[in-house]
Amino acid sequence: MATCPICAKAPAQPAYRPFCSKRCADLDLQRWFTGAYRIPVPEDETPPDAEEA
Repeated sequence: MATCPICAKAPAQPAYRPFCSKRCADLDLQRWFTGAYRIPVPEDETPPDAEEA
């Protein structure tokens, strides 16, 4: 059985899969809302629209 990706201590529960509890599921959701999960982009790139102008 897989462990919780947030706390890595408890096995995942079917009701909250892949998390072990509502608390860990809510922590993951909060990370999405605050932008903690993002793909880094180099700052020096110009947007494609700016090159055409």
